[in-house]
Amino acid sequence: MSHVGVPRGTVRKRRSLALLTAGVLTIPVLAGCSSGGEETSRGVPQDIAPAARETVADGSTVNWAVDALPATFNAFQADADSATTRITGALLPTLFPMDRTGRPKLNPDYLESAKVIEREPRQVVLYKLNQQAVWSDGREIGAPDFVAQWRALRGKDSAFWTARNAGYERIEKIERGADDLQVRVTFSKPYADWRALFSPLYPKEITGSPDAFNDGARTTLKNTAGPFVLRGVSKSKGTVTLARNPRWWGDRAKLDTLVFREVAAKDRTQALADGTVDVADIDAATADRIALARRDRGNNGQPLNHGPGSEITPAQALRSWAQAHGSDEDVAEIAQAAREKNRKAVVAYAAEQKALRDFVVRKSLEPAYTQLALNGESGPLADDRVRRAVARALDREELARTVLGPLGLPAKPLGSHLALAGQPGYQDGSGALGEQNTKEAQALLADAGWTRGGAAEPPKDTKAGSEAEKKDSKDNKEDKGDEEDKDNSTKKDAEDGTKKGSDKETDKETDKETDKGSTDKEAAAERDKADQASADRDSEDSAASRDEGLYIVGDDNKPGAPAPATVGSASAVHVLAPARTAGAQGTALLRQAGVLGEDGTVAAPEKKPGGAAGAYAPVGTAAPAPAAAKGQLGKDGKTLTLRFVLPSGPGSQSLRSVGDKIAVMLEKIGIGTEITKVPDESYFKDHIASGAYDLALYSWPATAYPATDGRPIYAKPEPATDGSLLVEQNYTRVGTDHIDQLFDKAAAELDEKAARELMKQADARIWAAAGSIPLFQRPQLVAVDKKLANVGAFGFAAPRYQDIGFKNRQAAGSPADRKK
Repeated sequence: MSHVGVPRGTVRKRRSLALLTAGVLTIPVLAGCSSGGEETSRGVPQDIAPAARETVADGSTVNWAVDALPATFNAFQADADSATTRITGALLPTLFPMDRTGRPKLNPDYLESAKVIEREPRQVVLYKLNQQAVWSDGREIGAPDFVAQWRALRGKDSAFWTARNAGYERIEKIERGADDLQVRVTFSKPYADWRALFSPLYPKEITGSPDAFNDGARTTLKNTAGPFVLRGVSKSKGTVTLARNPRWWGDRAKLDTLVFREVAAKDRTQALADGTVDVADIDAATADRIALARRDRGNNGQPLNHGPGSEITPAQALRSWAQAHGSDEDVAEIAQAAREKNRKAVVAYAAEQKALRDFVVRKSLEPAYTQLALNGESGPLADDRVRRAVARALDREELARTVLGPLGLPAKPLGSHLALAGQPGYQDGSGALGEQNTKEAQALLADAGWTRGGAAEPPKDTKAGSEAEKKDSKDNKEDKGDEEDKDNSTKKDAEDGTKKGSDKETDKETDKETDKGSTDKEAAAERDKADQASADRDSEDSAASRDEGLYIVGDDNKPGAPAPATVGSASAVHVLAPARTAGAQGTALLRQAGVLGEDGTVAAPEKKPGGAAGAYAPVGTAAPAPAAAKGQLGKDGKTLTLRFVLPSGPGSQSLRSVGDKIAVMLEKIGIGTEITKVPDESYFKDHIASGAYDLALYSWPATAYPATDGRPIYAKPEPATDGSLLVEQNYTRVGTDHIDQLFDKAAAELDEKAARELMKQADARIWAAAGSIPLFQRPQLVAVDKKLANVGAFGFAAPRYQDIGFKNRQAAGSPADRKK
C-alpha cells in the first residue's frame, strides 16, 4: 500500500493517509441506502476466531505479513504507513482505541479515567493514569510525556517535522494534577475530539527534542510501553521482531515473539504455502485458492478441476501424447519438454494446495471505503452540474455487487463520507444528491451546454478577447449577486442540511448556470435541433475488460467513420445528420413517459426525499432523445471526455473492473472516458495528489473523529502565495466555506449528539457538491493459520496483541515446532 507524501510543517493530516489501490485493499464495500434517520445496523462483525485467554497456549512465534518495512516508527511523520500503525500498536500506548462498533473506548491498561471536568471559562480534561503504567525503562508514564508530545505537535516549533497537529494547537497548557498520576489538559478553545490526542503516546525521550523526533524515532524505539518491546529490525531479512515486554503490567502476552515480515502482495500465496507467514492480508484470488484447498481435502489433497493443466481437454491431451511419442523427433522433443514443464507445475501447485489447507480465510469489512473522486479544479468537472450528472449516472449497487457479491459480503453502497455502517452517527446522506437516474443525468448535462452536436460546433463566444473578458466579468458579478441574495432566503435550509439548501450555498466560487436571457422555448428549440443533428450517431458498448495502457470509452471508431476528437483537441467531430423522424419519435416516447411536456421541455420532477434542488436539471431543460443516448456529447467543438486514471498493478484487478463498469455507465449518458493505467507506486503521488486526473478511485480509512480527521479531506482549497492551490488532503479540489464552517462547529461542540447532527449536515453538503462519491466499504480478507486465535479480520477494532496465540498445546505444538 502506497501513501502520498506530505511536506514538512504543520499541515493537518488524517490519522491514516489515503489507502491506495494495491493488493486486497482495492476490493469494495458495505453501506446504507436511503434513510432519513440514523442507521442502527451493526455492519459486518469482525472475524478473528475469538478465544478465552485460558484456551490459548503460552509461547511460540507468529509471522505477520506487511507490505513493506515501515519507513518510520514515528506515527506523526508524513511517511508513516500501515506498517507503522500496525507495529506501534503493539509497542506504544493508545489511550482510546476503536472498539468493534467504531467508537473510541477508554483503554484501562493506561487510564483509570479521562473526562471533561470543566467547560467554562476553558475546557479542561483530567486524565487519571493507571498506577502500574510504566515505560520499558521503568519510568512511570506521566505529565512530562504529555507535555513533550504537545510541544512537538502543536505547530509552533518548525524544527519538529510533523505531518499533523490537529487538536494539539488548541491546547493552552498541560499541568500535573493532584499527584503524579493525574494530568490536567486545558484547551484555549473547545475541542470535541480530545480523545484523539496522545495516541500513540511517545516517551519524552523521543518527543522532547527535534533530533530524536525527526531522526531517532525513524529506525528504532528504545523506550516503549506496550505488551511487546522492539527486539530488532533486519533490512536484509525484511523483518521487524517484537518480543514479550517483561515490564508489561497488563495481561501477559501469549506469544514469545511477534515478527512482522515484508511480503509483497503478489508473493503472499507462496509465503503462506511455504510457511514463511502465519497471518497475511490477501486478495480474492488467494482466498479462492485456500477455499479450493480446503474443499479438496477429501480427494487426498489433489486439486479437482483447477490449477495447471485443468483447462486441457481430453483431445488436447491425446494430441500432446501423440506428438511426444511421434516419429518427428523435433516435434517430439518440443512436446516432451512442454509436458515435463506442465508436470512440474502440476506437482508444485498440488504441494502448495496441500499446504494451504492449514489456513482459513477470515472475512469482514475493512474500516475504509472506496470512492470515485471527481477533480473539480478545471475542465468539464469544474461545473457542478457535470459532476452531479456523473454521480447520478452511477449504479452504485451494481458496483458494490461487483466486488462484494462474490465474497459473500453485504453488497450495499455506502451512504456517508464521514461514518461507516455500524458506527455511531451513520446516516445515508446520498439523498442530498439524488438517486441514480439516467434521464436526470442527461438533463443536467444539457443544462450545462453539453449536446449531441456540440462537438461539431465552433465556440459560441467569437468576440475579441478584451470584449469577451468584460462580458464574462459582468456575468460573474451578476451571478455572485444572485448567490448572495439567495443566501438570506435559504439560510435555515442550509443549516438543516436539507435538499432545498444544499445546492444554493453562498460560498460557491462560481455559478455555472446557463444564460437565462433566452426564453425556455428558444433554449428547448436549440437543444432539439442539436439532438436531431446527431440522433442516429450510435456507439457500441465498450468491452468490460481492456488492454493495459490508454483507451477511450465511447469513442469506438467504426470503419469509414471519422475519428472523434478528445478534450483539448483542435479538430472537431463531424457527424451525419439523422432522419428528422428519429428525433420526433424520441420526443414522442419521452412525452409518453411523462418526462417531456407538450412544449418539448422537461416536466417538473417530482420531489424526491432528501434530494437537493441542484441535483435536478432546471425546469425547461430538454433531455436528449433515447435514439441518441449513446452518442458522445460535446460543446464548443470539444467532446465531453474525462481522464480516468486507474492503477495497473496485479492486485488491482477488482478496482479496474469497477472502473470499466463506471466507464460504460458514463458512456450511456454521452460521457467518454479516457482510461490510463499507471503503476501503483506512481498512482497517488503523480496523479491523485498532483491533480493530473478527472476521475480516479482511491480509499480513505474510517475514523472515530470525523470533525478532526474529515476536515482536511473536504476543506475548501485555498490559493497559495505562489499561485498554486493548497488542497490539504482534498484531492478532488471541491469544497465550500459552509462545509468548512460545519466541520469547525462540530469540532468545538462538546455535546456528542449535537456534533453528530452537524456532521450529518456536512455530509449532505459534501454529497451535493459531488466531488467525492462513496461507493462501498472495502472487504477485508485475511489468511490465518487455522490454529491461531484472536487474530484475523478485525474490522473497526484495534488488535489486542497480548491475546493472540495458538489454541491449546496440542493444536499449537511446542515453540520449536512453530519456529519458521
